[in-house]
Amino acid sequence: MDQSAIADRRQLRRKLTFWRVAAVLIAAIAAFAAIASSYPAASGQNHVARVSISGIIQDDRELLERLDRIARNEHAKALVVSITSPGGTTYGGETIFKALRRVAEKKPVVSDVRTLAASAGYMVAAAGDRIVAGESSITGSIGVIFQYPQVKDLMDKVGVSLDEIKSAPLKAEPSPFHPPSEDAKAMVRRMVEDSFAWFVDLVADRRKLPREDVLKLADGSIYTGRQALQVKLVDALGGDPEIRDYLETRDVARTLPVVDYEPPRRTSLFGIGIDSADLLKGIFDLGTGSTDALKKLGGEKLFLDGLVSVWQVGRD
Repeated sequence: MDQSAIADRRQLRRKLTFWRVAAVLIAAIAAFAAIASSYPAASGQNHVARVSISGIIQDDRELLERLDRIARNEHAKALVVSITSPGGTTYGGETIFKALRRVAEKKPVVSDVRTLAASAGYMVAAAGDRIVAGESSITGSIGVIFQYPQVKDLMDKVGVSLDEIKSAPLKAEPSPFHPPSEDAKAMVRRMVEDSFAWFVDLVADRRKLPREDVLKLADGSIYTGRQALQVKLVDALGGDPEIRDYLETRDVARTLPVVDYEPPRRTSLFGIGIDSADLLKGIFDLGTGSTDALKKLGGEKLFLDGLVSVWQVGRD
């Protein structure tokens, strides 16, 4: 290789290194700007904090940390939780519920039921000091479900079998590779009933209703906002004006601005929405995880683990 080719290659490497470093710096600046814009309360202005919870509810550490910051922020005089969710994992709903109750120990919390707050979504809404729902919104679906696939027939068709040796009959049960035994079904049923009883007690306590009345409502039924008001699952119908009306009764001025506390991980680069982690992966040619790709293709519901409180549409 002649000297001019070597010089050209070195120059190309220097240019490539420069642009990689520049891209990393731009991503870091954009991420910092996104974080700063997500928490403008740092300026010291009193405000009403608002958090949106949408989609499938799961164990979300970032959301819990955000709620903790709101609880500790003296300039956040109240919290509005805007909910549009069919539910999710029972544990995910439990952790968010408890985090919201910790916020409520220090400032008013209002649950704003938008299009849908069912199952674990309603569990989250029940954490509010007041629940305001749209007249045509959907809520309820109080209950718990445990699902598992059964692929034995498919395996039989393709001529595949699975042998197992285990320490006890209920180890790794229920299994997708053979029908569950009656003992396995009974074990799962006890788990479901225990979590269901906890959910019912939670609703009875938060809504100040007799447990017997909640049990009648907790047959999996969903309700419009108007129906939910009649059975006392929500406190009022409406939206922002009704939320402000309630907050005024808690000495939160109507004139306070609303500040949206958004997840900081999504940034904007040159006006294009992009995840900074994805940008770095692209710069350094790092592959994305197969699970993330499958989630995008197959939907979040396929990746729910454990007991589930979710309203599922279109099931027989």
